[in-house]
Parts: sequence; structure tokens; C-alpha cells
Amino acid sequence: MATEAEAGELLHRRGWRKAFTATEMVEAWAALVGAIERGYAHDIYEYTNDLYSRNWLHEAWLLLDDHIVQLLTPRIKALDDRYKAATVDDDGQALDRIHRLPGPDLWWWRRHPRILTGDLGDELRAAGAIGREPDMS
Repeated sequence: MATEAEAGELLHRRGWRKAFTATEMVEAWAALVGAIERGYAHDIYEYTNDLYSRNWLHEAWLLLDDHIVQLLTPRIKALDDRYKAATVDDDGQALDRIHRLPGPDLWWWRRHPRILTGDLGDELRAAGAIGREPDMS
């Protein structure tokens, strides 16, 4: 089992662009979830890049010390629940038409934002996604 720094270094050696910490990536996941809840305004490339924060957490969980996992799991579970509420499960059909999906155990790749806005909304709609416009009230 590894500390946050050790896990970050190991994942960096496995190909991640830098040695992130679990705390950094939880914050990145939180930022993405919040943006999706409001209506994600960036394009597909930014969106898929942002989704990789959850991939990092998935990989790190197998490496991290138990006490770190126990400390961060409630926050990640709450963020995962918010993400599920703010997205539509289409088994990745729309996103897969635009970006090759990673492994089937990465459930967050098989969902798209419920609110379709901006470039991402246009791209997902063109790929068959069904969602709603942002609430402007």
C-alpha cells in the first residue's frame, strides 16, 4: 500500500502526465461534477480530459493505503452520486461515436451530461444524445 505521493509517482511512471495526489484528483472530479450540474460549457476534448480524473482515482484506489481510501471514499461516493444524477446513462453510445471509450468497468464513461449546452452539447446531440437545455431562469 502506498501514500498519496507514492501512488502519484507510481501512476506517473505508468503514463500519467505528472505525479498527482489523490486530493488533487478528488478536487478535479468535484470540479467536473459541479460543471456538469451547471451545464458543461467546454468541448468534447476538455470533457474527456476531465473524465480522466475519475480514471486516476479508480487506478489509485488499488494502490493507496487503507486509511487514505477510508478517508476519501465518502467524498468520492457523494461525487459519484451527484455525477449520476447530473448525467444520462446511455451505455456510452453517444460519447463512443466521438471518443473511443476505455474499459467497460469505467462506468462514468458510459454516461453523458443531462444538460446539453455549448460545444459539448452540440457534439453530443449530433452523436445522438438526448438531454435538455440549461435552465436560464
